Amino acid sequence: MAAYLIADIQITNPMKFEEYRAQVEPTIAKFSGRYLVRGGSPERLEGNWDPTRIVVLEFPSLDLAKQWYNSGAYHGPKQIRQQSSDSNVIFVNGI
Repeated sequence: MAAYLIADIQITNPMKFEEYRAQVEPTIAKFSGRYLVRGGSPERLEGNWDPTRIVVLEFPSLDLAKQWYNSGAYHGPKQIRQQSSDSNVIFVNGI
Protein backbone atom coordinates (compact mmCIF):
# COMPACT_ATOMS: atom_id res chain seq x y z
CA MET A 1 0.00 0.00 0.00
CA ALA A 2 1.36 3.42 -0.93
CA ALA A 3 2.30 5.84 1.83
CA TYR A 4 2.80 9.55 1.80
CA LEU A 5 4.97 12.10 3.53
CA ILE A 6 3.20 15.45 3.76
CA ALA A 7 5.17 18.51 4.81
CA ASP A 8 4.25 22.13 5.42
CA ILE A 9 7.51 24.04 5.08
CA GLN A 10 8.19 27.69 5.82
CA ILE A 11 11.61 28.59 4.44
CA THR A 12 13.60 30.79 6.82
CA ASN A 13 16.94 30.82 4.96
CA PRO A 14 16.38 30.62 1.19
CA MET A 15 20.08 30.35 0.26
CA LYS A 16 20.67 27.43 2.62
CA PHE A 17 17.40 25.79 1.58
CA GLU A 18 18.68 25.73 -2.01
CA GLU A 19 21.45 23.38 -0.77
CA TYR A 20 18.72 21.06 0.49
CA ARG A 21 16.83 21.18 -2.80
CA ALA A 22 20.01 20.32 -4.70
CA GLN A 23 20.66 17.23 -2.55
CA VAL A 24 17.31 15.72 -1.60
CA GLU A 25 15.79 14.34 -4.81
CA PRO A 26 18.32 11.51 -5.37
CA THR A 27 17.78 10.34 -1.77
CA ILE A 28 14.03 10.10 -2.37
CA ALA A 29 14.49 8.15 -5.62
CA LYS A 30 16.85 5.72 -3.86
CA PHE A 31 13.85 4.56 -1.79
CA SER A 32 11.45 4.49 -4.78
CA GLY A 33 9.80 7.73 -3.71
CA ARG A 34 8.58 10.54 -5.91
CA TYR A 35 7.23 14.05 -5.61
CA LEU A 36 3.50 14.52 -6.11
CA VAL A 37 3.46 18.13 -4.86
CA ARG A 38 6.43 20.43 -4.46
CA GLY A 39 5.69 24.01 -3.49
CA GLY A 40 2.64 25.27 -5.26
CA SER A 41 0.35 28.01 -4.07
CA PRO A 42 -1.86 26.61 -1.30
CA GLU A 43 -5.35 28.03 -1.18
CA ARG A 44 -7.15 27.71 2.15
CA LEU A 45 -10.75 26.59 1.87
CA GLU A 46 -11.58 26.02 5.54
CA GLY A 47 -10.00 26.37 8.95
CA ASN A 48 -7.00 28.33 10.19
CA TRP A 49 -4.16 26.48 8.48
CA ASP A 50 -2.11 28.91 6.39
CA PRO A 51 0.72 26.90 4.78
CA THR A 52 3.31 28.57 2.58
CA ARG A 53 4.93 25.57 0.87
CA ILE A 54 3.44 22.07 0.69
CA VAL A 55 5.38 18.96 -0.25
CA VAL A 56 3.79 15.54 -0.81
CA LEU A 57 6.02 12.52 -1.43
CA GLU A 58 4.70 9.11 -2.42
CA PHE A 59 6.49 5.88 -1.47
CA PRO A 60 5.46 2.29 -2.28
CA SER A 61 5.05 1.57 1.45
CA LEU A 62 5.18 3.20 4.86
CA ASP A 63 8.21 1.05 5.63
CA LEU A 64 10.15 2.50 2.66
CA ALA A 65 9.06 6.04 3.57
CA LYS A 66 10.37 5.57 7.11
CA GLN A 67 13.56 3.93 5.85
CA TRP A 68 14.19 7.00 3.66
CA TYR A 69 13.44 9.50 6.44
CA ASN A 70 15.80 7.73 8.85
CA SER A 71 18.46 6.83 6.28
CA GLY A 72 22.07 7.94 6.16
CA ALA A 73 21.36 9.20 2.64
CA TYR A 74 18.78 11.69 3.93
CA HIS A 75 20.54 12.57 7.20
CA GLY A 76 22.65 15.42 5.76
CA PRO A 77 19.91 16.98 3.63
CA LYS A 78 17.45 16.66 6.54
CA GLN A 79 19.79 18.66 8.79
CA ILE A 80 20.05 21.37 6.12
CA ARG A 81 16.24 21.50 5.82
CA GLN A 82 15.84 21.74 9.57
CA GLN A 83 18.40 24.57 9.73
CA SER A 84 16.82 26.53 6.89
CA SER A 85 13.09 26.11 7.50
CA ASP A 86 10.33 25.53 10.01
CA SER A 87 8.50 22.35 9.07
CA ASN A 88 5.53 20.23 10.03
CA VAL A 89 5.94 16.71 8.62
CA ILE A 90 3.67 13.66 8.81
CA PHE A 91 3.41 10.17 7.35
CA VAL A 92 0.05 8.79 6.23
CA ASN A 93 -0.94 5.50 4.63
CA GLY A 94 -2.80 5.52 1.34
CA ILE A 95 -5.90 3.47 0.63
